Amino acid sequence: MPKKILITGGAGFIGSHVVRRFVSNYPNYEIVNLDKLTYAGNLANLSDIEDRPNYRFVKLDITEAAAMNELFRTENFDGVIHLAAESHVDRSITDPTAFVMTNVIGTVNLLNAAREHWKGSYEEKRFYHVSTDEVYGALGETGMFTESTAYDPHSPYSASKASSDHFVRAYHDTYGLDVVISNCSNNYGSHHFPEKLIPLAINNIKNSKPVPVYGRGENVRDWLWVEDHARAIDVIYHQAASGQTYNIGGHNEWKNIDLINLLCRIMDKKLEREPGTSAKLITFVTDRAGHDLRYAIDSAKLQKELDWVPSLQFEEGLEKTVDWYLENEDWLNNVTSGNYQAYYENQYQNR
Repeated sequence: MPKKILITGGAGFIGSHVVRRFVSNYPNYEIVNLDKLTYAGNLANLSDIEDRPNYRFVKLDITEAAAMNELFRTENFDGVIHLAAESHVDRSITDPTAFVMTNVIGTVNLLNAAREHWKGSYEEKRFYHVSTDEVYGALGETGMFTESTAYDPHSPYSASKASSDHFVRAYHDTYGLDVVISNCSNNYGSHHFPEKLIPLAINNIKNSKPVPVYGRGENVRDWLWVEDHARAIDVIYHQAASGQTYNIGGHNEWKNIDLINLLCRIMDKKLEREPGTSAKLITFVTDRAGHDLRYAIDSAKLQKELDWVPSLQFEEGLEKTVDWYLENEDWLNNVTSGNYQAYYENQYQNR
């Protein structure tokens, strides 16, 4: 029998790469993509695989417990890869409750539906929860986050993800649910909603608009190519032991200002502008409240136990990312204009 896997948040940035990988690499699996289609959900991200026979989209909200129970009852899932989440830190500062509802309550609803449907028979069943390195808080100038680092979230977003991580582990310890968790660093690559640093900067540079940088740009992040992340999720889902947690990082630490300066140089080259043109667009803005200084992920456990390593260095991945955005102006224009939100009605409503 083919495996049936529910992937939540599959119309989003990371989720769409995971859906594409599973649909393409496992034709004997049935992949059900569940997404609420908030502002960050874009089904055009998956236009290349939307007609595959082993793929189906369902528009639902994970905060609706009855809907989740009914979906599990009718679909008989073998596994869940849970990526659906509110993820933008600035938005969490403005509206923390939305993050509690989706990231905490939504996760618990899915756990309850899985527990109820699988009824303690967890052989060949799995609940995979995708989380973030932000649950660990901030680092000083040295050190790295490991799987044993104590949680110390500093924003409503990271607090909501920390809570959902704890619930997933609690369901493993209390009910015996087969779970795995991964905590990733900052992702970059194609199909990234342009409110985040890299796609926002690319779009603004292309249109000669100011490129905002928080504070003096001294904050340090580890950057992970999104396709490497999707590959890691694939490996962890299929190979990790139940109850395990893995950190996924790109081994690419960059200060924000250094990243933006590199991006400016790449954009000047790609757009055939005079060197230094794009850097003149950099604009320092008031720092974000509770802005963690530095994140760095130690992926040694994932490398040692499951033989995963990132495939790209940041400079190469960033150039590939820039090329994608410059070659896919229609996608970017549809997102920035809001036209992408009509994709569901145009492509799916009459199916």
